[in-house]
Amino acid sequence: MAITNRAQKKAQEHHHLQRYHTKWGYIFISPWIIGFLIFTLLPTLATLAFSFTNYSPVTPELTEFVGFKNYARMPGDAKVVQSLWVTVRYALLSIPLTLSFGLLLAILGNSKGLLGKNIFRTLFYMPMMIPIVAGAVIWKGVMNTQTGWINLLLGTFGIPGPDWVNSIFWITPAMILIGMWGVGNLMLTLMAGMQGVSTELYEAAELDGANGWQKFWNITLPMISPVLFYNFTLMLIGTFKFFDLAYVLKDGTGGPADQTLFYVLNFYKNSFEYNLMGYGSALAWVLFLIVLVLTVINFRMQDKWVYYAGEGRK
Repeated sequence: MAITNRAQKKAQEHHHLQRYHTKWGYIFISPWIIGFLIFTLLPTLATLAFSFTNYSPVTPELTEFVGFKNYARMPGDAKVVQSLWVTVRYALLSIPLTLSFGLLLAILGNSKGLLGKNIFRTLFYMPMMIPIVAGAVIWKGVMNTQTGWINLLLGTFGIPGPDWVNSIFWITPAMILIGMWGVGNLMLTLMAGMQGVSTELYEAAELDGANGWQKFWNITLPMISPVLFYNFTLMLIGTFKFFDLAYVLKDGTGGPADQTLFYVLNFYKNSFEYNLMGYGSALAWVLFLIVLVLTVINFRMQDKWVYYAGEGRK
């Protein structure tokens, strides 16, 4: 009986100690919780409410509930269709090219025979330290038709340089090129994944007569697939939030011929230039749903190509 009482008393003390730690845990994280509620959750819910109204900050007294009219308006809005196409096209082109380029740099940076390996890694990571807006301004000068060094370099070989920023055809390749310039973080994460691959796998493959390409395709790629999946997910979300570069290169106009009118730029113009905050809120929520659906599909599809060493393929 005494043993039972002691066990019950010990259980009660443990329960009280656990509650004490929980209470102080919530106290310590309360500043973040309060900040999240005030600056994130409430504004998010407010935009959801605004999306069902014709709210404009210029004439808030004329706000009326319009139901789903803002959402029904989007399919017939040529700017929305164009901005969605520009965003999807950029994602389809930039994600595979940037991933491939980052993978190539990671292979080179992880190569044993590369001279000045640390300098190589540092040089390709340095652009990550430059703010996006500053980098966009720099590249705007680099791609200048008359004075940009890219066109000057092409001119020395007798090749006429394109009008990078003002050409309907070249503006998208220009933005992809600038995006690939900031591939340093992708390179480092892929290098870390490669360095985590067991050397025993490569040694076993060599004993079986595998060449360099076979080792890369059958060992390296499967083993770093979780890192590729992580970066692919971030890039997928990032391309649908693409804004800063397009805004700086063309001063927020969306030109030439709406080729830089990305979805977020169109949302920004409707909300803060045209003061159609209700319509802009609806655009924001549609973007949220698009990204959510694509992310869910991406996670569902990972079982087909992502290999987790501790679990194996499902």
